[in-house]
Amino acid sequence: MTESTAEKALAERKKRVRKIVTALKQTYPDAECALHHDNAFQLLAATILSAQCTDERVNKVTPALFKKYPNAAKLARAKQEDVETIIQSCGFFRSKAKNLIGMAKALVNNFDGELPRTVEEMITLPGVGRKTANVVLGTVYGLASGVVVDTHVKRISNLLGLTTSQNPEIIERDLMDILPKKEWVDFSHRLIHHGRQICIARRPKCLECPLLKLCPRVGLVPLQ
Repeated sequence: MTESTAEKALAERKKRVRKIVTALKQTYPDAECALHHDNAFQLLAATILSAQCTDERVNKVTPALFKKYPNAAKLARAKQEDVETIIQSCGFFRSKAKNLIGMAKALVNNFDGELPRTVEEMITLPGVGRKTANVVLGTVYGLASGVVVDTHVKRISNLLGLTTSQNPEIIERDLMDILPKKEWVDFSHRLIHHGRQICIARRPKCLECPLLKLCPRVGLVPLQ
């Protein structure tokens, strides 16, 4: 692919993603993070728990967790087995309990109990990768540090021809290249809602889809 052809393809993706953003805004104007939380610490803990677990299940577990450990200082002093008992139904509960306590200790020891506001600092916390950092920074602080790439964003971005990669880090870069920065946070929230409500992996409701005319699956040639 020549440089001019690559630039043309990028311009076409940017043009199409603007239409996708508009359609998603109209369909999900109030889309927000599905994990229940009252502050940044709670959202961080909930996001760590959400790995390979449904948001619904996490939301059933976190009230008891936050009642007993309302802040990083108290969670940092928790016993591993006590945390495991509370979060057991989330799966991988031993490693998640270890990460939760480790995260809390790191917050207390390195950040005075407050969540840092950069991805670079966030990913130094146990159990925290770029996705988790982007979720918390974008949702709580409104900081567009990147684009959250979960299973829905990964799948639908490929279906829409916005990326051809299966690697979350590459997908994030591809989306950051074509999305206006002001849309990074809400685009992920809306695409996740879309994946749960309409573009469902095993039973997509294509005829109800607001992105039908923009989807390669119904005749639009995917951009290379």
